[in-house]
Amino acid sequence: MPIGRVNAAKFIKRDLPEPHETDFGGEEAHELFNAFHADICCPPSGYSISWDDWYAYADQFPVTWKADWFLEPGGEPKPIPAHLTGEARERAERAGTHAAWVRREAHRRGLR
Repeated sequence: MPIGRVNAAKFIKRDLPEPHETDFGGEEAHELFNAFHADICCPPSGYSISWDDWYAYADQFPVTWKADWFLEPGGEPKPIPAHLTGEARERAERAGTHAAWVRREAHRRGLR
């Protein structure tokens, strides 16, 4: 009997329980991390998946998971990709700094 596949994303809760969601930046943090993720995945040479689709993909995950995407194993921000310039580069710097803080604080609070 074949076993069907289930999309796990619909079982992942996007928002953390309060007060954590608000403390970690709420919707502003989601928007910052989503945009940074889309910026990284869409180089200037183009890509077959649109910036908006990458943004939407990232939007379904909790802030703590998104923070981990941008950090080295030791908790420091990953280097900013060279193709990011201007506003995207500034957003990357803010996202890296915020991601490092979110991860440290989430660890302190015992959150994943």
